[in-house]
Amino acid sequence: MRRPVPKLPSWLPVDGYILALVGTVALAALLPARGPAATVAEGASTGAVALLFFLYGARLSTREAMAGLRHWRLHLTVLACTFVLFPVLGLAARGLVPYVLTPALYTGLLFLCLVPSTVQSSIAFTSLARGNVAAAICAGSFSSLVGIVVTPLLAGLVLHGDGGGFSADSLLSIGGQLLLPFVAGQLLRRWISGFLLRHKKVLGYVDRGSILLVVYTAFSAGMVQGIWHQVSTLRLLCLLGVEAVLLAVMLTVTSYGSKRLGFARADRIAITFAGSKKSLAAGLPMASVLFGAQAGLMVLPLMLFHQMQLMVCAVLAKRFAAAEPAATGSGAGSTGEAEAAAGVAVSGARG
Repeated sequence: MRRPVPKLPSWLPVDGYILALVGTVALAALLPARGPAATVAEGASTGAVALLFFLYGARLSTREAMAGLRHWRLHLTVLACTFVLFPVLGLAARGLVPYVLTPALYTGLLFLCLVPSTVQSSIAFTSLARGNVAAAICAGSFSSLVGIVVTPLLAGLVLHGDGGGFSADSLLSIGGQLLLPFVAGQLLRRWISGFLLRHKKVLGYVDRGSILLVVYTAFSAGMVQGIWHQVSTLRLLCLLGVEAVLLAVMLTVTSYGSKRLGFARADRIAITFAGSKKSLAAGLPMASVLFGAQAGLMVLPLMLFHQMQLMVCAVLAKRFAAAEPAATGSGAGSTGEAEAAAGVAVSGARG
């Protein structure tokens, strides 16, 4: 008699893409790129980052984002959480160095606090929780647009002396690898959007493969330089604890703070999910440009936080939905839309 294959609880979504990232890290640990292979991998990674941001620009409908300006209070609240409150909490965590976090892990944690919010998973969980889906779409879009410029600028300001900071070369790299491809994608969107829509599935694999290449290159460089000897199991556990506190604080502030500001229930749900989450897909390529060979260790906090936010927000979204199952807040999706969106949240590459 065959035993059924054990399954993870439905409330514990383990992102399949995170498993692929873990596998890529393991491959880099066992077979890191060295010598000429490292040069080839670095060049391919640079091209992959440019391609990613070109596709981000081509997919992002600026007109649809601008249509949501009537919810300007909501969007300002999300942006303030993403680019003001998160960085402030990150700076406050400096007191944990070196007792709880190593300087390198702290720099990675601080970088996590600077990246933009997610798009797809924020929409997915807002829909599942019967919140304002339209507002979540616009909030995520605004965050992505602002983050292209603001994240590198904030990194230059707050990471100076922590392994980051700006130089003329980094400015040129950011402009050439991130901003120019993004603008080019926006300019060409009207002509290529149909092609992107028709080949959405294939291009999704291109996204994921590009990010995996960036991760492999970064972690290979870290292995060659021996930076992983700086991290112990105890330090990783401490990092997880710090990130759990960070996520709890942001979820509490966005939930109760939006209520105090007088937002309706559907809007509060959108603020909670869009204002408390960080984008792995945007953060990984940005880190490869900003940190170079040190990027492997710097993105580790972001990778851990990404999976943690998926697991916690999946539970919260279902509780929101159960608390008021008949609610149909502004822009809330149907049950079918919610289920489809939830699938994107736990399996999509652009969270």
